[in-house]
Amino acid sequence: MRVLVVVGTRPEAIKMAPVVKELHRRPGLEPCLCSTGQHQEMLDPIWRLFGLKVDLELNVMTPNQGLSAVAARLLDGLDQAVEQLQPAWVLAQGDTTSVMAAAMAAFYRQVRFGHVEAGLRSRDRLHPFPEEVNRRIADLVADLYFCPTELAQRNLMAEGICAQQAPVTGNTVVDALQEILKRPFDWNSSPLGETLSFSKVVLVTAHRRESFGEPIRQAFLAIRDLAQEFREQGLGFVYPVHPNPNVRGPAREILSGLPNVRLLEPLAYDALVHLMKRCLFALTDSGGLQEEAPSLGLPVLVMRETTERPEGVEAGAVKLVGTARAKIVSEARRLITDPGARAAMVTAKSPYGDGFAAKRIVDCLEAY
Repeated sequence: MRVLVVVGTRPEAIKMAPVVKELHRRPGLEPCLCSTGQHQEMLDPIWRLFGLKVDLELNVMTPNQGLSAVAARLLDGLDQAVEQLQPAWVLAQGDTTSVMAAAMAAFYRQVRFGHVEAGLRSRDRLHPFPEEVNRRIADLVADLYFCPTELAQRNLMAEGICAQQAPVTGNTVVDALQEILKRPFDWNSSPLGETLSFSKVVLVTAHRRESFGEPIRQAFLAIRDLAQEFREQGLGFVYPVHPNPNVRGPAREILSGLPNVRLLEPLAYDALVHLMKRCLFALTDSGGLQEEAPSLGLPVLVMRETTERPEGVEAGAVKLVGTARAKIVSEARRLITDPGARAAMVTAKSPYGDGFAAKRIVDCLEAY
């Protein structure tokens, strides 16, 4: 049984790597890994890290390409791939334009589609943008829905999907995280060596499209305020900066030159995982980090107005703080100065699974 696995971005690669590896372990299954190239320069290190080989490269990206152009090129390329390979299943994870295009390409060719990490909902079409609509489209045409949590399953059941089609598998990012944590890591030979001089570290990540412009500037100004306030206490801020110029420009303008802020190139995934292990907390607008951090006991302050992952908030491991400068400073200061507030988030139980999500997903494919 041939399974076409479509991956577009680095987070998708991380979350689908355990699934692809599990597919390879099963006799009678033939995985075909397709990279659309949305994050091409960030994907190759993930394939090397997990020992995977891409079977089909689409290379759809061109400079300054808008969402409509990306979607058109993706749909055309994936339609040709489905026609050529004739898979029994198409699998894709999450909510990017690659996922939406994979779902539609499978639907147009009447090939079964499995949506990994199905059922997430923010209830706001514009936050996150365009991901909320992408995932809803994927869930409209899916045949199997692999739910990371019980809440995701309930969301789908409220939309008319039966529980048998939407098993709760856990989130595959926990599988990936646990695999990486078992491996040794050399801090001194990594880009993180220089961060060892900080007695305490805060991880920063920010890249959301809906935050471009003034919201992301406000977030960076808040980080500058915190860095200046807590410099004498040995607190450092480590920010692997996303390559998008809408992020890099304001990050360099506002945060460059601060002695306790490190602006790094995007980190290898193993470096990011081990960095998270020694951080006080994370300031982020990332979706994936909201899932990874609770599994490591790392508190998360989310610089967004809404989240499609409320499970972490309900568990007490994650808190929404928005993008207002004063609010970010206030909430971060509380975690820095109040050990009890931080301890309450550290000890919150992760709602995202036990590390066996990939096995459950492939079990379902074989049984369907």
